[in-house]
Amino acid sequence: MNDTPIDQGPRLRAAVAGLPAYKAGRPAAAGLDGPAYKLSSNENPYPPLPGVLEAATRAAGDVNRYPDFASAELLEELSRHFGVPVDHLAVGTGSVGVAQQLLQAAAGPGDEVIYAWRSFEAYPILTQIAGATAVQVPLKDETHDLDAMLAAVTERTRLIFVCNPNNPTGTAVRRAELERFIDAVPSDILIVLDEAYREFVRDEQIPDALELYRDRPNVCVLRTFSKAYGLAGLRIGYAVAHPPVASALRACAVPFGINNVAQTAAVASLRAQAELDLRVEALVAERDRVFAALRAHGVNAPESQANFFWLSLGERTGKFAEACEAAGVTVRPFGDEGVRVTIGEPEANDIVVEIAAQFA
Repeated sequence: MNDTPIDQGPRLRAAVAGLPAYKAGRPAAAGLDGPAYKLSSNENPYPPLPGVLEAATRAAGDVNRYPDFASAELLEELSRHFGVPVDHLAVGTGSVGVAQQLLQAAAGPGDEVIYAWRSFEAYPILTQIAGATAVQVPLKDETHDLDAMLAAVTERTRLIFVCNPNNPTGTAVRRAELERFIDAVPSDILIVLDEAYREFVRDEQIPDALELYRDRPNVCVLRTFSKAYGLAGLRIGYAVAHPPVASALRACAVPFGINNVAQTAAVASLRAQAELDLRVEALVAERDRVFAALRAHGVNAPESQANFFWLSLGERTGKFAEACEAAGVTVRPFGDEGVRVTIGEPEANDIVVEIAAQFA
């Protein structure tokens, strides 16, 4: 007879029990008399690009079959699109999925992972899952303090995340500063340049990370189809890195993790570049309009290079979010620090501007 107490379950890793919860953006408010808008998750307010939904629908007819294990067509399309070799590419379930693969490949117990804070909310979760130690370096003027991050490097550092533009503040590090930082970091430390919002960047001083990775074997670039391409619901992202890193990413990937519908939609999206450019320009123009309106009302928000903006509201954060929700718009509050607001439909943006003016 087994004498094990019946209330003793399997022994799980202690790190898992203490994981911080990922907080997804709240859905659009329900039960209101007027329309409701969701500006809490940095989603694209537009539907998929022309031809993408049709291609994805056709692909859905084969869901009884496993997807292409190697994502060969998508990798070939990415290779042509960005001018990088196929063996420099790896895909995953959104850029966050690829980030988890990177941590599995590069860091474990006893290792350190450096990132700015506040930055992408998944970094501390993924680091803890890997068993590594998080080293959070406070932002300076709402952006990365690269000097402080460099000073935080130790012999235990294995990976550094630089979210550029930064989520949730929208700020971005410029070329000269970023290049100095990268070249000062020891070459055996992996530097991950997370560019989930690259398509929305308009400041010419902010580099395309693909330019920086090409002659730096320790630099990896993360991107996604969730934002500009409008495929958030299909969960597909990719990394560009030199072969040792890209190969490790593929080795750590969940087999058949990228379904065939997502692969097909991503390929079709890459082939709709002209339509993507028009859509992104429309969102950037709306971002500029919103910023002009905020400044006209005396609202101070850091310049954003993403499809969202940040309001540093301190203790008023919760009240601002509640006021927006009462008016039919959900935004993303971060404790007592501030609110992140996605650039969405003009009507929703106008509501947020009006409430921000009241809080100014």
